[in-house]
Amino acid sequence: MKTNVLYIYLLFFLGALLFHYPNDLMAQQNDELKRLVSVSGEGTVKVMPDMASVRFGVVVRNGDPEEARRINAETSREAMNTIRELGIEDSKLSLQTLRLQPVREYDQETRRQVEKGYEATRELVVVVEDLDQLPTLVAEIVQKGANRLNGITYGLKNKDAAKDEALVLAVQRARIKAELMGSTLGVRLGQVVQIQEEGMSFPQPVIMREAAPQVMMSKAAAPEPDAYAAGEMEVKASVRVTFELE
Repeated sequence: MKTNVLYIYLLFFLGALLFHYPNDLMAQQNDELKRLVSVSGEGTVKVMPDMASVRFGVVVRNGDPEEARRINAETSREAMNTIRELGIEDSKLSLQTLRLQPVREYDQETRRQVEKGYEATRELVVVVEDLDQLPTLVAEIVQKGANRLNGITYGLKNKDAAKDEALVLAVQRARIKAELMGSTLGVRLGQVVQIQEEGMSFPQPVIMREAAPQVMMSKAAAPEPDAYAAGEMEVKASVRVTFELE
């Protein structure tokens, strides 16, 4: 009998506990939500590129594959030496693997592909850290036989500095928004409860000329200096900050 009574009391106690606990938990959560404000912030930094990666191509056609390879090697070597004479270190140069392949053209009369010799192609990549050198670099290399300008890609030497500056601006903007909301409601901001980086947008480097077609160049066709003007690059950061409300 005593065991049954104790069992009944235990069930009653557990039922009361389960009945009140969710309400207490919800009340506690509501109190916490009332004491917090969460805001987002964005920061944008505009910077000018201070470096460029230039991709040249040396393309040679000849009926003899070995002759095409030899001429390409000589021309590529002259182009490399020209770059060195401009004071650019070897660590900033990259000579890609030679590609040698037959050239085939469609003959309208026979309606067949006809071999027209061989083409030897090699790409030369140069990292330029002084953009004032760019016009001279292109003109000199074209004079030495590089006959294809595959593109110029602009970038930054120190990406982290621009990213950090954008991040600081994003956090400052978040605080300004939170203070504005708090003052409108007559409350003051307290301590920071949580801060989270939501995204960092670093733009794709500006690419000179059309992205798709490669530009065949003659010795007299090097672009004028104005053609190398690079636009601004925008670095964006976004954060979310949660503050206590006093």
